[in-house]
Amino acid sequence: MSAADDLTGHDCAHTRGHITDSSFYGHAYATEVSRRIFCDVCRYQRWLDVEAALALSQAELGLVLPEHAERIAEVAHIERLDLELVRSEIRRTGHSLVGFLRALQEACGGDAGEVIHLGATTQDIQDTGQALEIAEVLDEAERELVGLVGILAALVRSHADTLMVGRSHARAALPMTFGLKVASWLDELLRHAQRLADCRSRVVVAQLFGGVGTMAGFGAHGPALLERFALRLGLGVPSLCWHTARDRVAEFVGTMAALAATLGRILDEVRTLSRPEFGELEEAWRPGKVGSSTMPHKRNPEECQQVVVLARLAAAQVPLALQAMIGEHERDSRALRLEWPIVADVSHYSLAALAIGRRILEGIVVHEDVMATNAEEAAGAVCTESLMLALGRHIGKQSAHAQVYELCQDATSRGLSLQEYLRNAPAVRRHLGEDELAQIFEPTAYVGSAPQLAIEMADRAEEWVASRAPAAKAAA
Repeated sequence: MSAADDLTGHDCAHTRGHITDSSFYGHAYATEVSRRIFCDVCRYQRWLDVEAALALSQAELGLVLPEHAERIAEVAHIERLDLELVRSEIRRTGHSLVGFLRALQEACGGDAGEVIHLGATTQDIQDTGQALEIAEVLDEAERELVGLVGILAALVRSHADTLMVGRSHARAALPMTFGLKVASWLDELLRHAQRLADCRSRVVVAQLFGGVGTMAGFGAHGPALLERFALRLGLGVPSLCWHTARDRVAEFVGTMAALAATLGRILDEVRTLSRPEFGELEEAWRPGKVGSSTMPHKRNPEECQQVVVLARLAAAQVPLALQAMIGEHERDSRALRLEWPIVADVSHYSLAALAIGRRILEGIVVHEDVMATNAEEAAGAVCTESLMLALGRHIGKQSAHAQVYELCQDATSRGLSLQEYLRNAPAVRRHLGEDELAQIFEPTAYVGSAPQLAIEMADRAEEWVASRAPAAKAAA
């Protein structure tokens, strides 16, 4: 017996084979909500809901008897389904839905079981079920986004004027405020919120077109049936069959991966600015949290790093989703077999990134004093644009750029601060006096419109959160 066979003194059933389902590590790769959405049993319940909606809609149009549709709807509950029969039939037939349909027929009994799935094809049921899954993912993503945007808006308001060094290409660049940095995160997240809304209108649609998209199995009632079916399930009505037109699913995968990538950017910035050489931000610490098995002093930014991992995993699903768009003729199961893991995985990773990122940012520690000290120490570097512009008012901008460039490079080569160096730079001193130079090298005097821009973004973010409150209340 291997170690895996005796984890707790009992035989292992080997029921978990993916990191998202790990009872030890799954919490870092998925959420309780994402696992519920993509649970095997819950997926079958969605398919039962879809079959019931089909039968009830058909009854309204006289395609099946009302009593038969009512019987199908009555038994369309997972506890009425023989899941062992479903499992054995999948293996026996090699088909992904026939076993499910036979189990549902057995549960119905009598004549009602004979009209299950009338005129539909397997992909109609499975694509519609997947659309319902995607709708739930989008609901959860928006719910998490509302909370995260609210947290960041409050952070912006608290730090609209907090001085820090703005950096480009991993070097000190110009003074800015921490509030403006967070505002840029907010701005990007609000664009994702709009993308999610736009994506929903295109992606969350029903599928009910039969074998090759003609609706022939429904006689003359196809279009009317589709509308009733979609309305009953709360889904949009597509113009045409999309069995091999998989751009909708690819759009969803790309949108979720892009959201995760933004979270990766944000939390990687937190990770970087928590390095001792910066010391400006820090993940909240709690007693008992361990950074290293060998170095007791370590306080590693583990959760920030995990969000980056999740963003990279989410991004890895995008090329596969694009591959799934290349389908053949009117039906091609190669796309579906790619999509089942892709849609689940990108959802797990993105929702986990949202949940972890929200938790980090809610408790983030901002070291304002260190930010200010770093800005003061870098004043000679971050105030050169201000110096150039002041000098340019006397000798022209281009000439000032060339002159300040020479002064900066020479000062750096000599190991002097720029302020010290300028004491003996007559080319500058003849135009700029001591008081003006002092003002130039005061970082707080050169943050421009940063506070105003930050506050305006906080206003926009809070307006968006407020606009989502009615929808959130209705969903609850």
